[in-house]
Amino acid sequence: MKKPKIPKVPQRLRRAPKTEERITEAFADVPRITNETVAEHREEVLSSARKYIYRLPHSERKVVAISSSLLIAAVVLFLLYCGLALYKFQSTSGFIYDVSRVVPFPAAKAGPAWVSYESYLFELRRNLHYYEVQQKINFGDPKNKPALVRYKQQAMQRVIDDAYIKRLAAQNHVTVSDPEVNNEIALLKQQNRLGSNNKVFDTVLSEFWGWNEDDFKRELRGQMLAQKVVARLDANTNTRAQSALVALKNGKDFGQLAGEVSDDLSTKGSGGQYPVPIDVSNKDVAPQIINELFKLQPGQVSGVINTGYSLEVVKLLDKQGNKLHAAHIQFNFQDIHTYINPLEQKQPPHHFIKV
Repeated sequence: MKKPKIPKVPQRLRRAPKTEERITEAFADVPRITNETVAEHREEVLSSARKYIYRLPHSERKVVAISSSLLIAAVVLFLLYCGLALYKFQSTSGFIYDVSRVVPFPAAKAGPAWVSYESYLFELRRNLHYYEVQQKINFGDPKNKPALVRYKQQAMQRVIDDAYIKRLAAQNHVTVSDPEVNNEIALLKQQNRLGSNNKVFDTVLSEFWGWNEDDFKRELRGQMLAQKVVARLDANTNTRAQSALVALKNGKDFGQLAGEVSDDLSTKGSGGQYPVPIDVSNKDVAPQIINELFKLQPGQVSGVINTGYSLEVVKLLDKQGNKLHAAHIQFNFQDIHTYINPLEQKQPPHHFIKV
């Protein structure tokens, strides 16, 4: 005889287990760990975790590979963008200039020497800044495009010349020291040529060329290096100046000698005399000449003075307060291209951008 079927109690009518019963059920399957079984359970736990240990190195390698690939792709895209901006569009923006200061993109090659794109932009941007800010020229206007092309060509030729000058300087052991640069700047400030104090000096540099003092020192160092190279190589001009000084010491009349040998055509007819009185801030006379003149007494003659562009001997005629009358005998140095051109003809420059 079949047992009667007991109907199931609906879920909602079942009695909820008490808290103690739930705790008991939860721990029912937990194995009992004793001193005898602790080693067995430890091995069981470790073995279940080992599968994750071996996966971690694989995951790390994958993360490193993906990260490296993304980084390489980003660098390649960045360099591609910069390359297009520099070589195709020839951007002169501040961002691209800053990039060129970090990444040594070449703009040309002068013989064995690479010419950096940064040096080209350094030269070009100062000229563009001057004409845009001081002359109010808009280089975005098509009518000013010929001028822009001309300034680009001038900047490129200047940095290529600088590369050849550095080569000549190295061959002839010519250098320019930091004290020499600082002394030249001190002389300019003393004679108020770019402002008599640091604040005005910095303002002039910023407004006219978009430079700070380090930029100006860089440009000045390059000019001084070129001048020292010429002074070392131009033996004829050095000989002429020293011969004139010897003649003056032997009693030769200053005015007569100036008329005979001076290279300054505007003053040699008047015995070398400057046409106007000179004060300390006179910008028509080289700062080295003014510095020496104000050390002399009337009638005295200086030694040979190197202005960077010429060798000169000066004579103080008289003083009138803070102004003086003077005469000079000038010997012009050869143009730097006298020494650059043979190098350039032997190993012509190669341009990487069309200007």
